[in-house]
Parts: sequence; structure tokens; C-alpha cells
Amino acid sequence: MCTTAPVTVTRKSFLRRPVARRTAWLALGLFWSAFAVLEGVNHGRLAAVLALAFFVAPDLTFLVAAGDARHVRKGQLPARAVPYCNAAHRALVPLALMVAYTVLPVAWAPIFAGLCGWLAHISYDRAFGYGLRTKEGFQRA
Repeated sequence: MCTTAPVTVTRKSFLRRPVARRTAWLALGLFWSAFAVLEGVNHGRLAAVLALAFFVAPDLTFLVAAGDARHVRKGQLPARAVPYCNAAHRALVPLALMVAYTVLPVAWAPIFAGLCGWLAHISYDRAFGYGLRTKEGFQRA
């Protein structure tokens, strides 16, 4: 008779699994999208436009090196655009701005909708397998 030890799944080993991590990013993306829509409804058309603009803006960093695109391989970003792309796709940047917005005496509500859109973009990128890039311009493993 063969017995096997029970498999214990800790929180740390569970989050290492790509499916669990990507599902968590997808849930965050849905949350930030809903929050951006809520802010757009509460604060008017400008908030909705900012949420949409901030949702699209991180991918516009690819235009920094648009002329260098013919010198790269498929799936590679030109090296000149990598720092801008990575900076725009770090979740801590909009989160830090949200914290600063809530702590500092700033009273322009539509910007919060834009930050929600930015976080939604980052979350969806991570959920669909797009992360930060290496200095050569390829996706990090």
C-alpha cells in the first residue's frame, strides 16, 4: 500500500502560479474599470474623458521610438522607448499619485478617474500576459 503526503498549498506558492496571478490582475482591472466609470458618472464628462485618455496613454509611449521600429525583431520594442514604457506600466506610479491626491489639498476630482483608468490599463496588461520589458525591449519572463 502506497501513501502520499498531503500537498499543502501556501499563499506564497499559490500566488506563484501564473493562472492565479493573472486572475488577480484581471479582477483588479475590472475593479479599476468600474471605479473609473463610477468617477466618470459622479464627476461628469471630463472625468470620463480623462479615464479613457489615461487608459490609452501608457501604450502611446511606444511612439517615442517610432522611427526605430524597422531595426527591431517581432515582439521587440526599440531600446529607446523601453524606459518610458516601463515607467508608464508600473502600478506604483498611479497608486502613489492616488495617495498624494487623497492626502494633499488638491480639489480636482476628474484626475482621480484618470488614475483609475491608468491602473485599469496596467492591470489588464498584466492579466493578459504583458509585463515590463528588458532593456533590449523584449517581454520579461
